[in-house]
Amino acid sequence: MNLLRTASTVSLLTLVSRITGLVRETLVAAAFGASAWADAYQVAFRIPNLLRRLFAEGAFSQAFVPILADTRAREGDDATCLLIDAVATTLFWALLVTSAIGVVGAPVIVYLMAAGLAEFDGAVGMTRIMFPYIAFMSLVALSAGILNTWRHFAVPAATPVLLNLCVILAAWLLVPQFEAWGITPAYALAVGVMVGGALQLGVQVPALLAIGCLPRLRLGPRAIRAAWNHPGVGRILRLMLPALLGVSVAQLSMIINTQIATHLGVGSVTWYTWADRLMEFPTALLGVALGVVLLPQLTAAQAKNDAAAYSAMLDWGLRLVLLLALPCAAALLLFPHALIAVLYHYGEVTPLDVDKAKFALMGYGVGLMGLIAVKILAPGFYARQDIRTPVRIAIVVLVLTQLMNLAIVPILHQRYGLGHAGLALSIGLGATLNAAWLFVGLRRRGSYVPSPGWTVFALRVVIATALLGALLWWAGQAIDWTGMRDRPWTRAGLVAVCLSAAALLYFGTLLASGLKLREFVRRG
Repeated sequence: MNLLRTASTVSLLTLVSRITGLVRETLVAAAFGASAWADAYQVAFRIPNLLRRLFAEGAFSQAFVPILADTRAREGDDATCLLIDAVATTLFWALLVTSAIGVVGAPVIVYLMAAGLAEFDGAVGMTRIMFPYIAFMSLVALSAGILNTWRHFAVPAATPVLLNLCVILAAWLLVPQFEAWGITPAYALAVGVMVGGALQLGVQVPALLAIGCLPRLRLGPRAIRAAWNHPGVGRILRLMLPALLGVSVAQLSMIINTQIATHLGVGSVTWYTWADRLMEFPTALLGVALGVVLLPQLTAAQAKNDAAAYSAMLDWGLRLVLLLALPCAAALLLFPHALIAVLYHYGEVTPLDVDKAKFALMGYGVGLMGLIAVKILAPGFYARQDIRTPVRIAIVVLVLTQLMNLAIVPILHQRYGLGHAGLALSIGLGATLNAAWLFVGLRRRGSYVPSPGWTVFALRVVIATALLGALLWWAGQAIDWTGMRDRPWTRAGLVAVCLSAAALLYFGTLLASGLKLREFVRRG
């Protein structure tokens, strides 16, 4: 398997997902602006989304994929299918209970996350509609883990597009319809999220049938007990406990930041969320895509005790991070006004909203390298079924991040009205510290030994990034991006030209310096 081609496929499909996601956010922003109802929707959607990251794509995936890959390598496909059935049954019944608790306890959940919301009751109502989304996404994560282990990466990478399309249709068609019916329009978005979750799960079924691994759910009490007592389920649960703590730490930081943002004034949650969505664009394209491809490969290398292959795959991933993430970080730092304006400056969004959001985006730009690198370095521990080390690091980083919030947010809020940007900056700095710590841990264990040529490679990338950054900074200053509100297509075209010219300059400089991109083609 060509790892670069596979990672590129996942990244391309993720790109489609992120583009439709940005279209989704643009339409929602145009309809509601940075209003109290916009804040309520962002919080209500963040609750099941956080749980998705916590359980589905977080602790569960980190524990399930290594055990699944190890079982398949050691015991074959038949034993692996039995494990899948047992895990699916256990997960299904746990999700039913979780969804019921979430719907009933929505007021408490919203209060714990966003007590300062102006539209608190609206957030509770939308949370009740959207909470079962976590059940759909957890089963999607189960399906994705199976398909990725069988090296079928396309369907899991493409399915998020369905959520975005459903919310886009809801914002376009259902919002005015709800308004005509006298129903609060924001609730239409919650309906779109739920429909999108159901569709994402539905498209997994044909792919699972194609590889003969569609999970068989057990419904009787005896069958449920048998599934729970399967030794593989026990191994996954034992791995999930420290993984859950580790992922909880990361998501707890987001919960705390959201809670703080609700007390910084109306619009703060929305500005912060807009920047977060843009930050997730390169993070998903690079970090998530590479992590998805690397984890099964690292697990297989560990099962074979092939230390050289293990280290070489980590080296390959880290070089791609530097090559592709550093210019993205420069763009967030030096071209934020244009990026925010072209995506959000429509409808109810004002130039002030653009200015507020751009500073949060710059805060994320400071830590983008760390945010992406963590997605590559953490699998280096997960593949060895060592989840405790990343957990310990994450706990310390959480404490340090909140200490940075205490120091940074009040100053920025009181002096400049930019407390929400301080939240993004603290997250970025914390992620950078997390990545550095993970890197040192892998080096000290001898799990990762850098391949020769890093110094020359890094110098080439830094020089090319400096030229890219200079061009984007000039373009950001020379053009009145918010003044082009009445010419959206012209503005979008100019942003595309600027980014394309910067990319050509960047890769042209790298090629002129002697970098051979074919060096990144790797087979695994």
